[in-house]
Amino acid sequence: MAATILRRLNPAGAAPPRAAPTLDLARRAVSDSSEPLTVETSLPFKPHLVDPPPRTVSTTPRELLAFFRDMALMRRAEIAADSLYKAKLIRGFCHLYDGQEAVAVGMEAAITRRDAIITAYRDHCLYLARGGDLVAAFAELMGRQDGCSRGKGGSMHFYKKDANFYGGHGIVGAQVPLGCGIAFAQRYRKEGTVTFDLYGDGAANQGQLFEALNMAALWKLPVILVCENNHYGMGTAEWKASKSPAYYKRGDYVPGLKVDGMDVLAVKQACKFAKEHVLENGPIILEMDTYRYHGHSMSDPGSTYRTRDEIAGIRQERDPIERVRKLILTHDLATAQELKDMEKEIRKEVDTAIAKAKESPMPDTSELFKNVYVNDCGLESFGVDRKVVRTVLP
Repeated sequence: MAATILRRLNPAGAAPPRAAPTLDLARRAVSDSSEPLTVETSLPFKPHLVDPPPRTVSTTPRELLAFFRDMALMRRAEIAADSLYKAKLIRGFCHLYDGQEAVAVGMEAAITRRDAIITAYRDHCLYLARGGDLVAAFAELMGRQDGCSRGKGGSMHFYKKDANFYGGHGIVGAQVPLGCGIAFAQRYRKEGTVTFDLYGDGAANQGQLFEALNMAALWKLPVILVCENNHYGMGTAEWKASKSPAYYKRGDYVPGLKVDGMDVLAVKQACKFAKEHVLENGPIILEMDTYRYHGHSMSDPGSTYRTRDEIAGIRQERDPIERVRKLILTHDLATAQELKDMEKEIRKEVDTAIAKAKESPMPDTSELFKNVYVNDCGLESFGVDRKVVRTVLP
């Protein structure tokens, strides 16, 4: 069926998000969209040097249905990426985000596309949350010309400049000072916008994080440092790597807030609060308590350092999609069958996107040195037979 409604009423500067529910759900959502719902977050916020926001969050039927669809689409896309990797259509590194979707979707709900986001290598769903094209996402994963980074970045280097998404970064923690630099530019230009600077618990002990945070605090930069704490840095549990795993307190003199990162409404509330805070006071740390279902990367089965029972328990008790499904059913915004039908449509949408991405050609060899050196430095590129593929004149 045709999708007919926008994800939510867009704040100024936000790009139009993807259409959401099926026709019947759309009619119901539109008719009820002016009737706000008040929902309490699953857990209280834990503050450090700041008064926390209230637990009650205002939402609408349209927003809840869009949250469900967006997260379900991300989940399906990541599962499909798993299959494409195993089929060797995706090569190199591939880090999946399933389980953490509430962070991407809740954050996007609290800000506009004028605000910036920068993250590490687990970046596919953040790109989609910024309005990224599904075909371009799969094309990039497969190294094709129509990818969002022209097939040159792959899984770890998605990018969308027109939505102020400054990409995924493969070097652990390297994006944190870059994000503070983006925030410096925002403050210098007096834009009234902020940067969400994401990193994982595995990067939380990096020296460059504290160096950048020190400067950000001195200059009161509008940057929100978001620690996506999925509790395992590669195959190492947080308690083995961090003497103090309370990452929201690790800024010492910088305020912090611990958030249930599996609750999309809690993430939305915390990010809205954080944006208002940093525009007035400078940086804050948000620790998103979340969980990844897959291993660290596709080379990691994810079951050697944690039990399958642990993973199953999180899925059963805290899954972000199932929480929103329960809210929708509780408030009679859709039936269980309607939500299942939506998920079937999503599966078709993902399959269609993959088929289109497969039709995209590989980048031409003439692209090899483009965007690497300003003047190309007179380099030559060789094929496996040592024949010159391309000579670049200075």
